Parts: sequence; C-alpha cells; structure tokens
Amino acid sequence: MISKSQISFIKSLHQKKIRKEQGLFIVEGLKSIQEFINSDYVVDSVYYTENLMPKLGNLSRNIKSVEITESELSRISALSTPQAILAVVQIPKQSDLNPKKLVDSFLIALDGIQDPGNLGTIIRTADWFGLNTILCSMDTAEAYNPKVVQASMGSLSRVNIIYTALEDFLDQTNLPVYGALLDGKSIYETNFGQEGIILLGNEGNGISDKLQSKINYPVTIPRYGKAESLNVAISASIFCSELRRKS
Repeated sequence: MISKSQISFIKSLHQKKIRKEQGLFIVEGLKSIQEFINSDYVVDSVYYTENLMPKLGNLSRNIKSVEITESELSRISALSTPQAILAVVQIPKQSDLNPKKLVDSFLIALDGIQDPGNLGTIIRTADWFGLNTILCSMDTAEAYNPKVVQASMGSLSRVNIIYTALEDFLDQTNLPVYGALLDGKSIYETNFGQEGIILLGNEGNGISDKLQSKINYPVTIPRYGKAESLNVAISASIFCSELRRKS
C-alpha cells in the first residue's frame, strides 16, 4: 500500500527542480529497472502491481518494495501507459572532471542538445557501440528527465553522463576533436584513428561558434537526397558506426 504523501512525493520527481533537490529520479519498465538494480546505481524503492510480482524476483533488502494498484501506479507514472512497475533511484554525485583522467578512447560531447528523446537515444546508441562517457554542455537536456530515461531503455545505467563547461574541457584535453559540421570532410573519408571526441551540436543551430574553434577535424555526413537536415540522434549513430568500423 502506498500513502497519499508517497504518491505526492513521487509525482514531484517529474519536476527537474525536485529531482535536483532530492537527488532522486524515476525509472519505469521491468527491463530498465533490472538494469539499474544490476548497476552501480542505488535503487531506493520499487513500486509494482500484483501481476508483475512473479517477474520481479528477489530484491535486495536495501531496496524498499511496495505493491500498489494500477490506479495508484497511474498517479505516480510519467507515462501515458504505465508499465506495471516504477522505481525511485538515486542520482549519482558528479565529482570534479579532470580531462587527464578519462580513460575512454572515444567520447561523445553534446553541445546544447534540447530534446529529451534525442538525448536518450544518443545514450542508448553510445551503449550499443561501447562508448562509456558522454560529456554534456550545461544547457543540454537533463539526463534524469523521465523522457530521457525512458528513451535510453536502461542504457543510462551503463553510460557516464557528465555535465561540464565544454569550452574549458576542450581547451584542456589532448584528444583530437571531430566536429559534426555541414562543411567538413566526408565522414566516409575521415580516419578517426584510435581516440578522439565526437562533438555534436544543437538540433536547430548546430555547434556553437565558441566550440567550433576547438574542432580539429570538421566532419560532415554527405547528403544524397533532398532532406533539409538530419536528426542529431541519427547523426550520432552514423558517427559511432563509422568510428568503430574504422578503428
């Protein structure tokens, strides 16, 4: 059974301000929740309906588990069609970022990505191609937004999301920076080497002027048809595929 105050509190986690204040976010769907349970994230509590209980299995004693009704779940869910289970998870604390200590050979850097669905898809794509770290500008969408979490399909549990001043970071790093631009060298002719940063820009404006000067290798995905633009999450997929194929 869940109390009215618990319902109110979980609903409040739909808001970015409350997530930040409480250091908590919500995850929905059995598969995604299992991913977080089996990760380094700390799962605070799980709320599930009766029909899901046989699938849930044994939970750690440190995880509070509460059986609720479908009606109660619909009140706390951020989805139009709730998935029978919801978890409250702790947001990991972000330590100071030292570019010299990052061991990943390739990183993705996002400059002002605004759409939560795009960010979630990029996280899922990075996970697929084994890229473990995504650097985000401070104005990029929040990774713990329910729409981002849902779109990442559990991959958020494995990919490090670090918010930082990208301009300062790029000034300090020794990694080559490959920027997605309209007037760069064709991605199919680009040699990505064995390490680097893939820099992707805002959905409407691209990479900001202050970051374009940090790019060592401008790269473009050639257009063969008549589409005006390419979705940034699709661009990220093409970049990840090409750098893995060539490295």
